[in-house]
Amino acid sequence: MVTISELLSKVKKLDIKTDNFVEGTESGNHRSKFRGGGIEFSEVREYMPGDDVKRIDWNVSARFGGLFVKEFVEENELNVFLMIDMSASNNFGHIKTKQDIIFEIASSLVFSALRNNDKFGMGIFTDHLEKFIPSKKGKKHMMKILKNIVEYTPTSKQTDIFKSISEINSQLKRKSIIFIISDLISDSFLQSLKILKLHHKVILIKISDINEKAIPEIGYVYLEDSETGNQILVNTSDKNFQKTYLKNFTKSEKQIQKEIKKLV
Repeated sequence: MVTISELLSKVKKLDIKTDNFVEGTESGNHRSKFRGGGIEFSEVREYMPGDDVKRIDWNVSARFGGLFVKEFVEENELNVFLMIDMSASNNFGHIKTKQDIIFEIASSLVFSALRNNDKFGMGIFTDHLEKFIPSKKGKKHMMKILKNIVEYTPTSKQTDIFKSISEINSQLKRKSIIFIISDLISDSFLQSLKILKLHHKVILIKISDINEKAIPEIGYVYLEDSETGNQILVNTSDKNFQKTYLKNFTKSEKQIQKEIKKLV
């Protein structure tokens, strides 16, 4: 298993593109473009001379028989949140496991957020959201997240991205940039992503391994589903098997790409 010190030695610089996506009342390293107007709703208050009439809440005003305006807070801080897939399918890998790659990418993103003085948090998921760490700043918080990345033991082997996204959507109260790092081997999760994108910026990072596309021709072997434990005996040297496997793999990949493109 990878250690924190090994992660620290492998992490490379990774820039997060954050233009036009900053928020909060504390200052990060991002300049606010809202100049006091902001885009995050705070409260409704009575109208005062000089207030922008465009901010009048006519529904509230009609209900209480006076003029009321919507109050907003200035937004100038980015909130970064990582969703890390720890289902069993990520334990597969040729040179290094997909899980190790996920750990390295996640750690790089945490370091990037730390450099930018942004808040950052993390969620670990399998077939549900198993771990939720609220966003904070600082090196101490970074070490807490790295410790969870390398030491957390998932309770489930299976994957349900739809359910996990739905659960994280109810946890995040502030607009965030969300990185979902996974092999995306799961039932359709398009609808939950659409809902998540209504309030957050979502970036999918798909992890794969070269041996998932082409199984070596090594004769009869048992193939096991790492998430369900189901096994099947196949002849990997059989041309029909190779052809059918590649066809099904390609079909699955195209389906994932098709769903992702619908989000753009």
